[in-house]
Amino acid sequence: MAGFNAALEAHLATGHTTLAHAWQINRTDGVRFAFTDHDVDLTFEGVTFAADSGLGAKALAQTTGLSVDNTEALGALSDASLREDEIEQGRFDGAEVIAWLVNWADVDQRWMQFRGSIGEMSRSGGAFKAELRGLTEALNQPQGRAYQKPCTAVLGDGQCRFDLGTAGYASTQSVEVQTDGRTFVWDDLPGFEAGWFTRGRLEVLDGAAAGLWSMIKHDRLDGSQRTVELWEPIRGAVPLGTSVRLVAGCDKRLETCRLKFNNILNFQGFPDLPGEDWVVAVPRSTGTNSGGSLR
Repeated sequence: MAGFNAALEAHLATGHTTLAHAWQINRTDGVRFAFTDHDVDLTFEGVTFAADSGLGAKALAQTTGLSVDNTEALGALSDASLREDEIEQGRFDGAEVIAWLVNWADVDQRWMQFRGSIGEMSRSGGAFKAELRGLTEALNQPQGRAYQKPCTAVLGDGQCRFDLGTAGYASTQSVEVQTDGRTFVWDDLPGFEAGWFTRGRLEVLDGAAAGLWSMIKHDRLDGSQRTVELWEPIRGAVPLGTSVRLVAGCDKRLETCRLKFNNILNFQGFPDLPGEDWVVAVPRSTGTNSGGSLR
């Protein structure tokens, strides 16, 4: 088997094995977890894999070709390892997972059995179940461009190229009033017209919910009082005084790209794409259905 540890292969051939599984989870925010189903901790590659974690796994489905390898990880939730609130907050979404088959009597005898990422996660009764997806899962992503009138880019990404650090397009504020992590109110937030942050983001910068964000549904201005309502609540504690960042919103229209962001050269939509009614229309000399230019 390609890449298989020769010493481990010889150990397996004896028929009397001392094997264990080791798992490493690397979250996108840099936090790392390491577990083993052995009864004592194992250490290799500079990582200590914690024993008695309650983590286990179903059989790994591995295939040749481009089929997606997959399995499931099962385990208990506890403050010392995986926490339910962090799963709820989405902190494990897309986390990298590496699994080894290792000889616990000699950890140099090991084989990387699986490498991929976390997919769907569910939890109940103090336990969790995580779907693990292989590296070929990335090939399932749609490729190419979508031909539509609105812009297909995300504000500030590699296609949009707009610098969100530009003065006037983001504001860092301390939380003054908030309700259920969904509605935020400031008595005085000058310099931005009503609706400026609609379709934008509210990002939490510090505290227990640091790194979490949500899309802005409404940005209302009543006198000097500004109310920002989110589509989904921040799934973490956001006490008064927490620093948050409000990012301007984009409705994906050509006019908004030109007038609000002065970024029309990077507009990724097709505003002149004919609609269905125009495609099936027949020319006539009266009215607007003349067959002439849409402009």
